[in-house]
Amino acid sequence: MNTLLTKNIAEGRITIPSSKSQTIRAFLIATFAFGKSTIHNVLSSQDTISCIKACKALGAKITDDGDTYFVDSSELKNNKSPLTIDCGNSGTTLYLALGLCATLEREITFTGDAQLKKRPIGPLLDAYRELGCTVSATQYPPFTIKGPIEGGKISINCPTSQYLSSLLLSTPMAKNDCTINAPLLFEKPYVTLTTGWLDKQNIEYSSSSDIQNFEIKCNQHYSGFEDIITGDFSSATFFFCMAAICKSTITIAGLNPNDGQGDIHTLDILQDMGCNVKWNKNEVTVTGPEELKGGVFSLNPMPDALPALCAVAAYSKESVTFNDTPQARLKETDRIDVMVKNLKVLGVDVEELEDGITINGNSHIKGGTVPGYGDHRIIMAMAIAALQSDNPITIEGIDAVGVTFPKFFELYRSLLKH
Repeated sequence: MNTLLTKNIAEGRITIPSSKSQTIRAFLIATFAFGKSTIHNVLSSQDTISCIKACKALGAKITDDGDTYFVDSSELKNNKSPLTIDCGNSGTTLYLALGLCATLEREITFTGDAQLKKRPIGPLLDAYRELGCTVSATQYPPFTIKGPIEGGKISINCPTSQYLSSLLLSTPMAKNDCTINAPLLFEKPYVTLTTGWLDKQNIEYSSSSDIQNFEIKCNQHYSGFEDIITGDFSSATFFFCMAAICKSTITIAGLNPNDGQGDIHTLDILQDMGCNVKWNKNEVTVTGPEELKGGVFSLNPMPDALPALCAVAAYSKESVTFNDTPQARLKETDRIDVMVKNLKVLGVDVEELEDGITINGNSHIKGGTVPGYGDHRIIMAMAIAALQSDNPITIEGIDAVGVTFPKFFELYRSLLKH
């Protein structure tokens, strides 16, 4: 499906859907927990549906009452027959579920759609092999893994934080203590999301101040719990950026200002670019400036914000560089390459860097037709870019927004003045 978007002003108030990252962590921990769990305010999207299907395939009994889900994992370890889990397009499900499944004495094959099969997995599989698991030799899905995790010491470079999160979720259930060293670690805030769950579950571990070294005690287990999933800063980022583009005021409710999600730091960058940001309990109001400022900004903690922030930078009279985010090339698409291509089609003066993008000042978005590349964040970035475009923008293949944010265009249109 395609959509044609024209120049408009977005302003008003919305409530943001709940966090994909937190929803997936909650279901996976509930599936491997002793006891029953209740999860409130669950995000319904293609990625979270893929996660729930994986949990059910493993033996979890999952029922729901609207946005509240009930998970009973009592049958998880009774079945040791081979199993194939299709993660669809969900990289978070792939990386985190494979780690927890590595604790089982069960041969499990992981696969996914065409995009997921391009996600590099080799270093993480090597780590589990070193920890005692049986793993098929491959750099990309599909692959097969069988536990249990014996334990030991490993060192792993983590160009995606999900490598480390996978290990942190699984190693508490190892037969022996584990030591993890991550000399290279990107997206650190997402590791704190994982350690937040470990803390709530009273898992014993210690870490260095830079969260790149961990010691995890063995023979631990997760317990049933009740929790409420908070709003998604990655999704909210597009509405923060809409205010910046339109020089308007937008209030986004349903967010926790103390949440560890990396994309909360998008607000810091927008403030540096001239936006006014004001918190009031669990909602934040962003007001765009008359003129956006330039600068050089590291997106290492929040690579998912790159497409949306590039749409904002295209309206700055000053040069803007987003760098230190090579992992943006390892998402659903190579987002650095794809954003450069689409911005050039729209008439923006843009340069591709090895680890980011420079958008030169005084560009104009002239309009045109751009592909969505099957990437939800590219599609949403093109949609907000259209808000002040000289001419309409047609986005091809918008269906992929359903991966994380099925209601994006509904909320987008609810804020338009005309």
